[in-house]
Amino acid sequence: MRFTAIAVIALASTALIAQQAPKAPPGSHDPAAVVAGTYTVDPRHTLIEWTVDHLGFTPYFGLFGDTTGTLTLDPAKPNAAKVEVSIPVSKVLTANPDLTAHLLRAPKEGAKADFFGPSPADAHFVSTKVTASGENAKIDGNLTLNGVTKPVTLDVKFHGAGKMMGKDNVGFTAMTTIRRSDFGVGYGVPMVSDAVTLKISAAFVK
Repeated sequence: MRFTAIAVIALASTALIAQQAPKAPPGSHDPAAVVAGTYTVDPRHTLIEWTVDHLGFTPYFGLFGDTTGTLTLDPAKPNAAKVEVSIPVSKVLTANPDLTAHLLRAPKEGAKADFFGPSPADAHFVSTKVTASGENAKIDGNLTLNGVTKPVTLDVKFHGAGKMMGKDNVGFTAMTTIRRSDFGVGYGVPMVSDAVTLKISAAFVK
């Protein structure tokens, strides 16, 4: 009886541990998990962080979200990938309400806005060339921001892929640096750096 009781307790404990064991996430860092096709941006899990140097004392960053767009890729032909995204500048986020208001402030009569103005058009990026190397790639493209279009290059790294809720997902990180004065947003230079680092976390689903 004692042996049977111990066995039952052991089995129950094993079952309980198995139930409490954490499940593996659906995404994999293995590029073999990437499925070919056309994906759309997952706006809930895509963020663009912008960082400037503030007065030489600290880096200051904010975020763009609610991105939309598409990604077409085939893991067998990575250099043929194409991406096109739109970023709603009007939804810029900072930790300071006054700064956010300044970024979107209407200009004084007869002057131009310090930054974007109250109703800025969405920024838009369209790829023109992809050069892949393993899990990394350089994506050349044209960025339209504040009514100005300039070429930029994104340094991209594959992060993960897999299926969730019956849909294929894929994610990447990317970085680039632009000069904001090139896009007509030169207020405060050089007290606030002209160089703006963009750090991107991009999720796509199909």
